[in-house]
Parts: sequence; structure tokens; C-alpha cells
Amino acid sequence: MTRVALLGLPTDQHSSFLRGAAKAPPVIRAALRSPHAHLTATNGLVLDEGLLNDLGDAPLREDDGDFDRMLSAVREAFSAGPAVVLGGDHAVTYPILAGIAATGRAPPQIVHVDAHSDLYEDFEGDPLSHASPFARIMERGLASGIVQLGIRTPNAHLVAQAQRYGVKVFAPHQHAAGLAALPKAPTYISIDLDGLDPAYAPGVSHHEPGGLTTREVLDVIWNTPGPVIGGDIVELNPDRDINGMTAVLAAKLLKELVARVAQDAISSSG
Repeated sequence: MTRVALLGLPTDQHSSFLRGAAKAPPVIRAALRSPHAHLTATNGLVLDEGLLNDLGDAPLREDDGDFDRMLSAVREAFSAGPAVVLGGDHAVTYPILAGIAATGRAPPQIVHVDAHSDLYEDFEGDPLSHASPFARIMERGLASGIVQLGIRTPNAHLVAQAQRYGVKVFAPHQHAAGLAALPKAPTYISIDLDGLDPAYAPGVSHHEPGGLTTREVLDVIWNTPGPVIGGDIVELNPDRDINGMTAVLAAKLLKELVARVAQDAISSSG
């Protein structure tokens, strides 16, 4: 049986508004293992110890050395097989893709669910901001393309950046077109929980009404042609959550994403 690694990157030093996302990985794990939950995914795979290899959290310090610590932890995880990563804020996706590249893999396609396109060239003087990871990824050639869904905070700079890097951007009302544009190639799925409407995900730092539903995000996970090689779930802020509902949502998305990654790994191994 193919095992999918689970790695936590508990950092929010590059958050531009509220801190708190660094607390998320253990909260998501607790929701996944809660007595009220179950570990069977849509495709019938069960996230037991035979399928999920939890590597724990990388030993981050919230200092300038954390980028290399994250890259190293991700490189080790993906060198052994497929992996799913828990943030942390969305800044983690840049060192994740750098870590994947360090394994020698070809740059994957990225499917990105978010309220924000995170393509700022340099947000508030911080090129590693959680508002900038996809600019860094594309300028370094760490992805072969990006499809973004749920985006609803455009401005002139972000539109220009999307055009510069050839990013395909779809707002929530264009979701059907976004699903039709999902890539047929090795794909990494990055899910920012504020891509969902705050009614489904109140426990985030940036509330942006008018977002995707839980079902629409599950459709992204299961309808991406792929194969899906890995992914991340980011921007849970437990300090903002209500009755743990966003943590439970994150655990559900984690379960389904791990099961999708495992299914594709099993298929590719013959």
C-alpha cells in the first residue's frame, strides 16, 4: 500500500494581517482523529497508519532560517513518496514547491483554491509574504502552470501579475469554467481555507464573503484530472474559529486530499 506523508509547517511569520495560523497543524490533526469523525474517504480508502505516515511538524523557529528548514523537511517527505502539508499561512507553499523541485521532480501544475491570488510582487516590503508565494513560484519556474479558483479580490496589479505568469484565474461565479480548465498533468493542489465562503470557514484571518462551498472544493479535489502528487491546506486560524467548525472542514479536506493522492499513487505504480 502506498503511504502518504503528512507534514506540518507551523508558521505565520509572513502573515500580513493576523497571526494564529501557526497553531493550525495540531488542531487539524485533533479534528481528524476526533471521536465524532471517521477516517474513510469518498473513494473508500481509510486513513489508518497503513496509508497515512504522519511525520509531525517541522522544527520551525519563526526566523530567517525557516525557509531552508521547510524546504529540507519537504524534500525529505517527497523523496519518500507523495505528501500533503498542513500550514501555517500560505507563505509555506513557496518553500514546499522549492522542496519538491529539490527532489528532482519536474515542475508540477498547481491548482490553487483561494479568495486571493497571492501573486503580489512584493507585499508591504516582504517578498516572502503569504500574499506573494505564487509570484515567487512562477518566477523561479517551480510550477509549469497555475489554475486558480474562488478568486474574488482582484486589483490591477494582481491582474497584471496573472497575465505576466500565464495564470488562469476563475472567480466563484466562474467555477464551472474553472473545473473545465483543471490540468491533465501531475498536479499539486493548494487549498487556502478562505477560498471557501466564511459561512463554511469562519476560522480564517481574512474573511471574504461570496466564496466557494465545501462541495465545490471537494469537486476540485476529485475532478482534477491529475495525477495529484500532493497538496497543502493552509490559513486555518484557530483563534478565529467557531466551535471548531473550520478545523473539522480542514480535516475533511485533508482526508479527501490524502485519499486522492494515494489513489493516484497506487494507479501509477501499476
